[in-house]
Parts: sequence; structure tokens; C-alpha cells
Amino acid sequence: MKIAYVYDVIYPYVKGGAEKRIWELSKRLARKGHDVHIFGMKFWAGGDVFTNDGVHLHGICEPKELYVEGRRSIKEAIYFARKLISPLLKEDYDIIDCQAFPYFPCFTAKICSTLKRTPLVITWHEVWDDYWYDYLGKRGVFGKRVEKMTAHLTDNIIAVSARTKSDLERIGVKKAIRVIPNGIDFGLIEKITVSTEKSDIIFVGRLIRDKNVDVLIKAVSLLKREIPDVKCVIIGEGPEHKRLHNLVDKLDLENNTELTGFLDEYEGVISRMKASKVFVLPSTREGFGIAALEANACGLPVVTVNHKMNATCDFVKTGNGFICDLTEDDVAEKILRGLDLRKEMEKGCIESAKKYDWTIVVDIVEKFYEKISGRINP
Repeated sequence: MKIAYVYDVIYPYVKGGAEKRIWELSKRLARKGHDVHIFGMKFWAGGDVFTNDGVHLHGICEPKELYVEGRRSIKEAIYFARKLISPLLKEDYDIIDCQAFPYFPCFTAKICSTLKRTPLVITWHEVWDDYWYDYLGKRGVFGKRVEKMTAHLTDNIIAVSARTKSDLERIGVKKAIRVIPNGIDFGLIEKITVSTEKSDIIFVGRLIRDKNVDVLIKAVSLLKREIPDVKCVIIGEGPEHKRLHNLVDKLDLENNTELTGFLDEYEGVISRMKASKVFVLPSTREGFGIAALEANACGLPVVTVNHKMNATCDFVKTGNGFICDLTEDDVAEKILRGLDLRKEMEKGCIESAKKYDWTIVVDIVEKFYEKISGRINP
């Protein structure tokens, strides 16, 4: 099959769950003999198109800022959607798989799929619905409307979690929705050595408001009273970076909290996970939570927040982590439990993560594509 993935940002130039999923699926599908193309903004020097690990990367336009005043840029999404039309129409594909967010490129993909008579898949990582009002205030009505319109562009819908599927059904999607989760490279994680830079607590993710990393930092301040040399490492970059640095200074946690920015190498992130004891994801908006799954694979219990938009809760169970309220007190309490029980929970964490290996996920995706493209009988 000839497969086109559409998303405005491409891994590893921008690191996040959706772009990570596309990359991991793409390189494995390419190894299985498929012709795989990713269309996104051009974050690299040199030619607009090049091949990496058997996957063709198309930089269709110069990159624009993803965030304006801490919010995802609508102008950027429209800009990318407009630039996408010509490159996507140049060749014929058996499947176009477009990520739902930031919505506008899905309408371009729909136009191209209709003109080319190519099946369109839209992959949903999360559904915002009424959260649009929290995000944009009164203007959220427009975001909510565009989201609902996107949900009706195709009959071929993938949700990365059961929670996302349920949310799509709640906003009126009556078509069959296929749940195909994100995954991890369990074999690679096993091979990575432990970093010499030890820590007690680790967070990995984009530093945006909904991740609530400030609550984690405040929890570290509480933990410091019981464990004066407690060490927390925060790996990630984003619009909240400066504010979080200031909070660390204000709470006198310079010796207890390290903000590394993004690490260039994936192996470096996993190595730091393996050198830690508890993974904390205080996010109230998480379509899946790949980093939490990777932490489980490293043997770390996960502490995450009980929230209707946090799909990480779906795979954090007794034995591989703790679900808490979004308060520094409860986060600190669950971290302490994780530190105390980490050794006892290590095996359960690893066994839980094994079920999500990318080698399992890619076979499911391949069969789904073959079915809707007509390459095999249903």
C-alpha cells in the first residue's frame, strides 16, 4: 500500500504523542514493504523531501509558531491546511491518514481524498467538546463547531483510546469507531542502559498549561520537608517553561528540581526514566499518555490525575500506578507511596506495558488499512 500521513509537525523535530505515533507506525509499515509518506511543515535544512528509515518526509511549507500566548495557533493550522492541497494531490495513495487536531488539515485531506477517490482515515487522540470554552472563552463555540464538523468527514475513524471513542460517540458520532492504541518499543527500552544521573521523580512531556507541572513542583516542595534531598527531573519544553523556572526559584527548589528542556535523543529520555523511581503525569488533558506507558516499561509506577479528559487513567491500574486528585497534597502522597512500593510494583508495571508493543499495534493498523482500501475482504 501507498500510505500518506498528515500532521503539521513531524517527529523528532517536534516531540509529542501524535507525531511519535505516526513515526513509529510509519517506519514499521515501511519495513513491511509499504510505501509510506508523512506530510508536515519543514523543520529541517536541505531538500523539501527526503527519506529517513524508509519513510518519505515531505516538508510542504516553512514552519510557523505552534503556540501563541500559550495556546495552539489557529493561524498556523489554517496556513498548513492551505499549503497541503497541492503536495497531497500530486500523487495517488491507497490511504490518507490525517490526525484530527488541529482540524483544518482534515478538511484539506477530505478534499484531496474525494478528488483522488482515496479512503480517508481520521485518527483522534482526544475530544475537547466543552473544554473549548475553557480554552478560548466565548470563542470556544467556534472550536467546538469545527471539531464536530471534523468528526463527520469520514466513516473511517480511529480513536487511540476507549475514552476518546466514548467522547466521539457523546458528541454525536454514530459510525463505527476503531480503537487502536498508541504503543512503545519494548525491545528497545529493555536494551537502554540506566543513566548515571539519578532522580526520585520524573516528568516527560510538553510544558503546556494542561500538564499542570506547577502542581508537581509544589508537591516536590511538600516532599522536601520529609525528604530534604528529594530529586525531581522535568524533561520537556513549551510555553510554560519560564513560569515553571520562576516557580522553582520562588520555592527554593533549585537543588531539588531540574528542568532539562527536551533531550535530543530518545535513548537519553528512557535512560533518565530508568534512573528514576516514580513517573508523574499531572495532566488533565491526555489523549493517551505514551510517556506514562514508557515509564511503566522501565518499571516505574505512574502517578496521574483523575480527570475525564485524561485517558492515561484507562491503563493505570492497581499494580502499575496511582490515580490522584489535582492537588499538591494528593500528588505528594501518591509519590510517597510510589517511592515506598516501587520495587514491589516493578514487575506489574513492566507486564502491563508489554501489551502495548508497537509490533502488535502496527499489525492491527495494517489490517485496518487493508480492509478499508479494498486490498483484502472484510
